[in-house]
Amino acid sequence: MNITGSRILILGGAGFIGSHLTRALLKEDVAKITVYDNLTRGKMDNIRDCLGDKRCEFFSAGGDIRDIDVLNDAMKGVDYVFHLAAMWLLHCKDYPRTAFEVNIAGTFNVLETCVKNKIKKLIYSSSASVYGDAVEVPMTEAHPFNNKNFYGATKISGEAMCTAFNDRFGLPVIGLRYMNVYGPGQDQHAAYSGVIPIMLNKIDANEPPVINGDGSQAYDFIYVDDVATCNVQALKSDIGFGYYNVGTGVQTSVRKLCDTILTLKNSKLKVTYKPYSADDARALVQNRIGSPVKARDEIGFQYSYSLEDGLKKLIRWRDRDTIIQPA
Repeated sequence: MNITGSRILILGGAGFIGSHLTRALLKEDVAKITVYDNLTRGKMDNIRDCLGDKRCEFFSAGGDIRDIDVLNDAMKGVDYVFHLAAMWLLHCKDYPRTAFEVNIAGTFNVLETCVKNKIKKLIYSSSASVYGDAVEVPMTEAHPFNNKNFYGATKISGEAMCTAFNDRFGLPVIGLRYMNVYGPGQDQHAAYSGVIPIMLNKIDANEPPVINGDGSQAYDFIYVDDVATCNVQALKSDIGFGYYNVGTGVQTSVRKLCDTILTLKNSKLKVTYKPYSADDARALVQNRIGSPVKARDEIGFQYSYSLEDGLKKLIRWRDRDTIIQPA
């Protein structure tokens, strides 16, 4: 698909993945990129460099997908939409009703508005959380939905609605199921940070990194620039509907991850192991590695960054004091 001269709307474009996607799209010959974000999780600092490009603008009238009238105004004249706006996993755990309003009702608003504005293709950010714990490894897109948490439930609902809007109205939709995304721009200090920032924060404070359980739990870690690339390739592909894993297919245990980080940081700190709380032991996924084959074969996506290379880039970013410190 030729996107030259197109107008693109990025919902959640000031967030972690959204800001990297904005930069990736600015490398394309597009006419305009509009970033739509309520700045609950996103930050203007994430896209300040992007706004120096005259093709990129921040939608100043607001950016909440729960407000369908504002959303409709932002979508007028747009060709393509990326939907990354969502409450994150642990936010959904703590605030399930708000998770429903944002991730489910908000996604319905996005789909309805896309149809109204005759959007040519929607790229929907889903999650590997739809799968829950692995029945088989690697997990293909045909893996059953074994999710048990609120976040995964909202993403399953979002995918189901995407399928329904495609069937009923012919809206072209590609859903991307992200594995464990990491990299520069990820919130390094929030209460809901991922495992990699938490480990790095401990090491930088000269405190032993903590691993819950025995560290054998394993995941598929993918660098954020690769995720942005996959979004662009999904848009440019001729595929009009489908769901795809976005990962490396490489299985990395938390113990191995921690050892790699300690080596890259030249740290002699010893790991502290602690048992899971009863709540976490019941709810947390222990094993999730995605098959990258379908995304490679159908939309031409292959990851570029190994875990070590991605971690090196993240560590350099942190060491340049570009982290926004908490107030």
